[in-house]
Amino acid sequence: MKMNIPLALILFRFLLAPIILMLAYFIGESAKTIIVILMYLGLISDILDGIIARKQNISSAKLRRMDSQTDMIFWLSIGFATWILYPTLISENAAVIWTILGMEVACYVISFLKFKKETCTHAFLSKLWGLTLLVAFTSLIGFNYAGIPFALAIIMGLLSHIDRILITLILPKWTHDIPSAYHAYLIRKGIDFKRNDYLNG
Repeated sequence: MKMNIPLALILFRFLLAPIILMLAYFIGESAKTIIVILMYLGLISDILDGIIARKQNISSAKLRRMDSQTDMIFWLSIGFATWILYPTLISENAAVIWTILGMEVACYVISFLKFKKETCTHAFLSKLWGLTLLVAFTSLIGFNYAGIPFALAIIMGLLSHIDRILITLILPKWTHDIPSAYHAYLIRKGIDFKRNDYLNG
């Protein structure tokens, strides 16, 4: 039986979430280097699962949905770990953090109301946001510093969530892997376009 490597990578990233939380809660600041390393391993697994799924020709809507929800759980675990390690740093930026979380909830609520399914866009701005999150959490956890990396992550987070909400509102029916709100508009108009490989990452 052929091993489903993409699924294994998704499960690996899913299991990293509780490990990261336990390290932050039980070991504390002494585990910050390990947490940062696990964060990077999680990102690498996220990149590889899509690439391998495409190479093995096993990419599917179900796999993409699992990937999307695991991403959310993974990054939330990083966020909560940061709060456990540096509660003051998080509380000082509580307003913008709650705004981002509220927009994330809005993405899901709108998608469920319209399509009876969760959002699964894997949009380009969302991927850029993931990269800024990586830099921001490296700065937050690794160096107890917010500054410019955190500000960029917040700005990109706002933009990516606006894009995701627009994608859901514009799409005539549920589908996955939509590069942007503009591409959702093309789908609505029945205009074909080439989906770039990065969307499978």
